[in-house]
Amino acid sequence: MPIEGPSGKPNARRYSEAEKERAVRAVRQLRKELGSDHGTVKRVADQLGIGTESLRNWVNQADIDAGDRAGLSSDDAERIRRLEQENRELKRANEILRKASAYFAQAELDRP
Repeated sequence: MPIEGPSGKPNARRYSEAEKERAVRAVRQLRKELGSDHGTVKRVADQLGIGTESLRNWVNQADIDAGDRAGLSSDDAERIRRLEQENRELKRANEILRKASAYFAQAELDRP
């Protein structure tokens, strides 16, 4: 259930992985029982007190991770994020080495 602030509007809430998995399972089970996707996410979201769009995103990502839908899986997204971070660090290191090399080359030329 979302926590309400002083204004009466719901505050952002973090859900555990177990809560997310339970909600996704509930949507999948309801879809199986009804034989339809229409309205299942909203019904489960209302029952569990979860935002509809949050649950819809979790279900979509779970479908992608399971291979039921095309898209970037969570594992691939994490791998790309790590590689991009490594790339930024290597570029920073190269820039530092380039500046140090230029500094020492200039110092070598300035010697009598």
